[in-house]
Amino acid sequence: MSLDPAIAERLKRTSDGLVPAIVQQYDTGEVLMLAWMDDEALHRTLTTGRGTYWSRSRRSYWAKGDTSGHVQHVKSVALDCDGDTLLVKVDQVGAACHTGDRTCFDAGLIEQS
Repeated sequence: MSLDPAIAERLKRTSDGLVPAIVQQYDTGEVLMLAWMDDEALHRTLTTGRGTYWSRSRRSYWAKGDTSGHVQHVKSVALDCDGDTLLVKVDQVGAACHTGDRTCFDAGLIEQS
């Protein structure tokens, strides 16, 4: 199986075939993480209902929670108006960040001057 051609046609990918995916807790709106998807990762996410991404460092697919148990149950996936970013709304079980934190965006605010 592969990604629906109608969806694939709308995606604007980076030069290496990837699209950034913002991952958000579906019921609170909390931004959990940013990951990368190619067509296959998006297809796997849509067909399995689990957040599946492309690891740029390991050059392989990974389904969130396969090793940590911190699974993402996908509630919806939306494409932004430009077709270059995905919004994946999930029910996050446990930590979303590889550091063990709930979100990857709690390392501190950058002060404005």
